[in-house]
Amino acid sequence: MKENQEKENQETPGAVSVPSRQDEVVRVRNLVKTYGAKGFQTKVLKGIDLTIHKQDFIAIMGPSGSGKTTFLNILSTIDKPTQGTVVLDGQDITEVSNKELSRLRRDKIGFVFQDYNLLDTMTLLDNIVLPLTLNGVPAREAGNRAKELAQLMGLSEHLKKYPYQLSGGQKQRGAVCRALVPGPRIIFADEPTGALDSKSGKDLLECFKAVNENGQATILMVTHDPFCASYAKDVYMLGDGKIMCRITRGNGRKEFYDRIIDVQTSVGGDFLCQ
Repeated sequence: MKENQEKENQETPGAVSVPSRQDEVVRVRNLVKTYGAKGFQTKVLKGIDLTIHKQDFIAIMGPSGSGKTTFLNILSTIDKPTQGTVVLDGQDITEVSNKELSRLRRDKIGFVFQDYNLLDTMTLLDNIVLPLTLNGVPAREAGNRAKELAQLMGLSEHLKKYPYQLSGGQKQRGAVCRALVPGPRIIFADEPTGALDSKSGKDLLECFKAVNENGQATILMVTHDPFCASYAKDVYMLGDGKIMCRITRGNGRKEFYDRIIDVQTSVGGDFLCQ
């Protein structure tokens, strides 16, 4: 970790204020993940430490096999670590029952995947309010919250449409609304622009940036795309199951993008989508 800290300091310009413990959303310590039977094991994650604070926007990058998707799956409660702790909103998710994990997913976590996962038999509005409906939120309140998010995402004119009537970008922004509407502590996004054209991808990233900057979302995003990562505030490069370095945004997105490319090249070259 000393080497990682030195790299982090090299890539982070200026003095950075230290957020308080009260602002912590996720705290990861000594995270290890091993697959396979004894004697034939593969260690995918090798002791990762990371703290995510309220209103952070973090991108995780790395070459194929670096462990970034495994890392996301563990933090989002889809998978469990072999060793280490993951504390979400003050609760160690490695120590709780499956029933409690279901509650945490419902109340604390929002998911945005490469595939939109909208229900074809429901309108966009009904898809967005579905988490609130399942939680027993009154229909009027649920509808008002959904419409506010839809306006922010540029979807107000499409709420009565069904998914097959929407473009890929509109469907993905609808999926973001659905993830945000319950008011989760953190959004986990797995290659959210992977199925979108360049314009739709940029529109989605601008929406992510907007909801993050106005305090509506803390975001952890896995991506192989430097352009996508340049919308984050911090980029962590994974390699061989460890955090290689952190790059912190400085004077602008274009300058940040250039630094991501430079560091990407220096720590491993070809970063391909898993």
